[in-house]
This record gives sequence, structure tokens and C-alpha cells, in this order.
Amino acid sequence: MRFQTPLVPARLIRRYKRFLADCRLEDGREAVAHCANPGSMLGLADPGTKIWLEPNDDPKRKLKFGWRLVDHENGHFTGVDTSVPNRALRAALQAGAVPPLAGYSTVRAEVAYGENSRVDFLLTQPGLRDAYVEVKSVTLSRRPGVAEFPDSVTRRGTRHLHELARMAQGGHRAVMLYLVQRTDATRFDLARDIDPAYAAAFRDAAAAGVETLAFGCAISPRAVELGAPVPVIAPA
Repeated sequence: MRFQTPLVPARLIRRYKRFLADCRLEDGREAVAHCANPGSMLGLADPGTKIWLEPNDDPKRKLKFGWRLVDHENGHFTGVDTSVPNRALRAALQAGAVPPLAGYSTVRAEVAYGENSRVDFLLTQPGLRDAYVEVKSVTLSRRPGVAEFPDSVTRRGTRHLHELARMAQGGHRAVMLYLVQRTDATRFDLARDIDPAYAAAFRDAAAAGVETLAFGCAISPRAVELGAPVPVIAPA
């Protein structure tokens, strides 16, 4: 998924109210950027961090910048926009570029299922079991090379695991797909200490037949694209 507008570098002044970030552009001007990430962004929102913003000239938008990347200034990036994984993955699913989920001719997004929930993607194909796919953006890393989810307590995420478990028990394919938006991570694990309830729901979902997939991303100030599979550390 290529960014619609070339990104511009900036330095983070502060993130506040979850969805707002004060930034300093390279020319010294200060700007307020929209932060499309409801999580804690643990380790990614320190003042002075180099970031990349996407400008927009849409008169309907109050904010003229969107925060898209953290630049670790060592050749690695983290994508902080939680809407990006679904857009990148949808294109890959439609192109049959996700091998474990290839073979489905129809890809539908945001389909109602379960109890007042919507699944990120429903894949259908005559002769195959319907596949219910939930996608989570992974940005936390507290150990070298290991990405973790979640970065804060997520009751919504726990509910999604319960919904997927019910789909699996009903005979459908149910898939929990973690998209690691960090180029410095080569493995995926659960942040059990941050949200024990989520970790417990994950174990129950796996026991019910929910499949777990994790993929990395190729990230640059030009684009975020689906990368290679990432090994999942077996839950304790």
C-alpha cells in the first residue's frame, strides 16, 4: 500500500488525547497531526522521536497531517497507523498473495457476525469452508527481535477471540492474523503480562481450532507492504 502523498519527516513533541500529536517539522514549524492508533504506543511516543507525517489538503479535514511512521534512525521503521494493515492485507488477499488464505475468490470486509461484532474479512469460495479473518496491528517490542501484542488491555480484542472460537466450533475456518508493523522484529509473541485476559482468550481460541498467522511488513516512507511470515512463539 503506497502512501497517497509523499511523507515528510518531523520530530514528536508530544502525543495526547490518544489521537493527537504535536510535531515539529524540519523547517521549525509546529503542527498537530492525527494519530490513528488507539493503543498505548508503548516505546513509540517519546518526545524527540523522529516520525514521518502524511500531509493532506482536504478542506474537510481539520488536521493537515497524519502520523504514519516512527523512524528508529537505524534503518528500521514502525508503522503506527492501525488502519494500514487492513488496507495492505485486503490487497494481498484479493491478489491471492497470502498463501495460507489463497484459493478464495471473494473477499468481503467488515461483515457482521457473532454478537454485535464485525469481522475484518470474510473469505468465501465454493467448495471451501468460509474463513473468518481478524487482523491486529502489532507495534510493541520490548525484547530485541520480538514483536508483542497487545500494548494495552484490549477488551475488544478479547471479544474478537471469543467470536472466532465460536466460528471455529461451528465448523468454519477462523483465523487470527497479526501484522507486525516493525521492520526490526523477526518473531511474534503475546504480551501476557500486559493483558492476561487476552492471553487466556488466545489459548482458549487455539484450543477451539482458531488458526494463528503472523506476517511482517516492508515499511518505508513510500509504502507499507505485506512481508514474509513471522514465527509465532508458542503460548505458555
